[in-house]
Formats: sequence, structure tokens, C-alpha cells
Amino acid sequence: MTQSSNTHRVVVLTDSETATGYRLAGAEVVEATPDTAAKQLDELITSDRYGLIAIDTSLIADPATSSARVMRGRDLPILLPIPSLSDAFSSEQVDAKAYMGKLVRDTIGFDIKL
Repeated sequence: MTQSSNTHRVVVLTDSETATGYRLAGAEVVEATPDTAAKQLDELITSDRYGLIAIDTSLIADPATSSARVMRGRDLPILLPIPSLSDAFSSEQVDAKAYMGKLVRDTIGFDIKL
């Protein structure tokens, strides 16, 4: 199958520590810091190569608000905020298992117990 010029890709905008995990999963990754993330997000949006940009919320808490000016008039890319793994293991988060359970419950609407 050949890739046409209008095929949009998926990219993850995350920190350098988390980037390795996404790369091992086969995802295209752009590394950022909290200081550079907004600029890099704007560049990813305006590149017109991506249909979905997943953004680590430790870098940009509200990607839609942060990039509202650049996204004006665009249908793509879809911006998907993804919870940071550092949130699950922060000093405020006592129970990482409960945190992950809440993420699943908030995403699909019910608990999964294994």
C-alpha cells in the first residue's frame, strides 16, 4: 500500500523520559519541555502532516486552549490530551493503581478488574 499525500499520521508530543516508551510501542514521537511544548505543538499543527496529535498533559494541561489561534478554521489535527505517567507517580498521588483505574473509568465509563 502506498501512502498518498493526504494521509495523516499520528504523533505523540511528550517529555524525553516518556518518549522511549512510546517509541518502543511504535509511535512517532516529538520530545518537548514545558517551555518548548506550545511552540512545538503549533509547528506540528501547521505542518498539515498529522491527523491526530496526542499531547502529554504534563507539558500542556489544556492543548485546545493553548493552540486555539492556530487551530482556528482547521478540522485536523485532532488534539488528544493524554495523562502524564508522572501524574500517576507524583507525591500527591498515593495510589498509582487507583489513579490508573480512574483513567480507565473516565475513558470508557466503567471499571475493569483483572
